[in-house]
Amino acid sequence: MAYDVWGVRGLYTSLGSGWTYLNAHDTPQIPEKVASAVARSFRSAASVPPPEPALGSHSKHSAGQPEGAGYPAAARRAIADLAGVAPDQVVLGPSVPALYAALVAAMKPMLRRSSAIVLNPLDRPELTAQLRRADAKAAWAQADLATGDLPAWQYADIADGSTRLVSVPAAHAELGNVVGVADIAEAVRERSRAWVLVDATAYAPYRPLDLDAWGADVAAVDMAQLGGPEIAALIFRDAAMFKRLDTEALELEVSPGLAGGVPAVVDHYASLVAGPAGRASRRNRLKHSMGETTAYLNGLRDDLHTFLGTLPAVHIVGVSGEAAADARVERIPRLAFGVTGVPSQTVLQRLTANGIVATRTRDCQLLEDMGVADMGGAVTIAMSPFNTQNDIEQLVRTVASLA
Repeated sequence: MAYDVWGVRGLYTSLGSGWTYLNAHDTPQIPEKVASAVARSFRSAASVPPPEPALGSHSKHSAGQPEGAGYPAAARRAIADLAGVAPDQVVLGPSVPALYAALVAAMKPMLRRSSAIVLNPLDRPELTAQLRRADAKAAWAQADLATGDLPAWQYADIADGSTRLVSVPAAHAELGNVVGVADIAEAVRERSRAWVLVDATAYAPYRPLDLDAWGADVAAVDMAQLGGPEIAALIFRDAAMFKRLDTEALELEVSPGLAGGVPAVVDHYASLVAGPAGRASRRNRLKHSMGETTAYLNGLRDDLHTFLGTLPAVHIVGVSGEAAADARVERIPRLAFGVTGVPSQTVLQRLTANGIVATRTRDCQLLEDMGVADMGGAVTIAMSPFNTQNDIEQLVRTVASLA
């Protein structure tokens, strides 16, 4: 079935306000199905269901328990379908930084002062800050400053027998470049038995997660970045990994009311495109739906790069310029751009005046090294499943009025 973007737009009541939302990286719009599920979960979380009239082999063993007691388990099942794993491989938490801090604490039996972890400049700074709390020396991978890519070959030189953890993002949240996680994991395995930790938050709204394809050991995802509640998860490659951890450190409290909205997020992405007839699993429906969604959004991404790239005063970070011209970097539908001679705040104001919601690209060392500060800052654009060709044309016309 062809991708019905107008049908998808009908799933988001917030789109009726008249704004063109191109800020999925910062504040994703919440589908009505998810908002209703969270409201329903908060109403029912503290209530106790009525007792069953008779006991039997199929009766509930949670009689007398609040309904919300089962919501975290339902959230784990939904995230397991998102990643293609079993629910017992999923750990919930209030945020990805909180889960990274918990993972560092849980890995204490594996870490010694002679151990090492490998960090990188593409990870979100708040995640790197949590990993640096580990009682281990930190080694750093370096990014390609022309494209923002994270070359895999360097990991064969950085990782060694003392390395216990290697952190990488699946994609950069603002530049949009997809990291070659599988190649990095392969390079790490040549020299080390370290765990590969992947922040999949920016990647997850566009493609199904697959730890096996990545060769990753642990992945993290923030459900709020998919338009869901403030719930995050760590997904482990194998439940046997918990035997090496202090699992008490991973026992984080989450709100049952928020957890109750997580299944609706996964169901939403699994139903953006109708699947084949029959009783397909949620995982298979999700893969089919997101496959069609990815193809549609990749078309918008290509048009956005093409049309913005034709404006001579526009510089797309990691894409424009001779050094990046011949690079073959896979990208999700996100980018950061600047206009020569025009401060990013002025660009943002012009976009807002024309009904477009975007954000100023955050300051960080990587983007500073890539020259973003020198050109007066940049503006980040990130697309959602409901964006249309009209949105791209409106953006390009507005930027052209400045360029």
